Amino acid sequence: MTQEDEAQAPRMTEPGASRSVSLPRFSRSGEGARQTFASLGHRNYRLWFTGQTFSLVGTWMQTTALGFLIFELTRSPAYLGYVGFASGVPIWLFSLFGGVVSDRMPRRNLLVITQTSMMILAFILAALTFMGVVQPWQIVVLAFLSGVANAFDAPARQAFVVELVERSDLANAIALNSTMVNLGSAIGPALAGVAYALFGPGWCFTINAVSFLAVIVALLMMRLQRQPRRIGRGSTFDDLREGLRYVVSHSTIRVLIVIATVSTLFGLSFATLLPAWAVAILGGDSTTNGFLQSARGLGALIGALTIASLSRFNFKGRLLTIGSFLLPVSLLIWAAIRWLPLSLVLLVSVGAGSMFVINLANILVQLHVTDELRGRVMGVYTLALFGTMPIGSLFFGGGAQITSEPITVAFGAAALAVLAVFLWLRVPELRRLA
Repeated sequence: MTQEDEAQAPRMTEPGASRSVSLPRFSRSGEGARQTFASLGHRNYRLWFTGQTFSLVGTWMQTTALGFLIFELTRSPAYLGYVGFASGVPIWLFSLFGGVVSDRMPRRNLLVITQTSMMILAFILAALTFMGVVQPWQIVVLAFLSGVANAFDAPARQAFVVELVERSDLANAIALNSTMVNLGSAIGPALAGVAYALFGPGWCFTINAVSFLAVIVALLMMRLQRQPRRIGRGSTFDDLREGLRYVVSHSTIRVLIVIATVSTLFGLSFATLLPAWAVAILGGDSTTNGFLQSARGLGALIGALTIASLSRFNFKGRLLTIGSFLLPVSLLIWAAIRWLPLSLVLLVSVGAGSMFVINLANILVQLHVTDELRGRVMGVYTLALFGTMPIGSLFFGGGAQITSEPITVAFGAAALAVLAVFLWLRVPELRRLA
């Protein structure tokens, strides 16, 4: 072992504490950068961040290309909602059990299995597209199967971060997790828009499939401490009930999960309409769709970096409250805009507002949950976040089909505004969360 490897080797700590060393790599003059990227001082987290970032660029390339391909095949905004619904149904069926599995087996092993499964499904989609035989029903089936893998992947992915960093850097690591997601959502859609126009959707799906290798290799390269047995003596349903009782009885976690649920239903799910919006409202094409997706991702990236830079600040609840107002106001103004440059600016604001709500809700949940129940609580959080997506997709897709895209988005923004006012008036303790 080299001197550098010895310096980076994990230290024995109490269960659930850090699995790496303190920060070595930032200049003394870069205090702001050191605070923002503190978690990258841990070898395991650097591997995770790098692998996931490459993989998520590919994921967003596929998501963007797939949405436009579906709209080209069907010319139906409602069908965009059907695909989102199909990918979300498995979350309802399996995410709570995914949380139990995450607490029962090594999370790295579970993530390798789920990431490999999603890679295989992406290769299948690419092959169908290249052969020219892809049909909307096939996309729905593949979306459902990807949703099954995600139902087990998401709780483990959310809970895994506690094994990668020092406890003091946990909030920063969660914020940086959102940063890499939104870095992917800022870069991937723009690349997909160009690649779709030049080469077709098959190459977008292929790039996504190959990109899964980055995170799989990163997981296999990690040096993790052996985790103590968390649960496994009782039945699966007993473990599941224990997690649900904990969430229901914990007032702070309960409120945060409700916030994530409503914000996803009426806020994040509007993105289902972006392919239709690019064509029907703005008169654009696949490149326009890519720009819209990237603008939202850029805003979310800015929001996530802001939170990461303030990861040890003690006014997280107040910033979440600000986001709860910023998101509906930005979304309502965006619904009235018909000029692409201003639409992109408003989508940046929408993305930032969504991060102040969703990211901070995630951070606050993880700061309040016990390690023994972390996987199961994050299973409930996954159900609230991703399980609400299919309902939101049906709402926005069906609403646009019946009325119009702008009216549907405006209605969702109004619902979010009601939530923000309710939280301000009836849940003042939210603003005091540190």
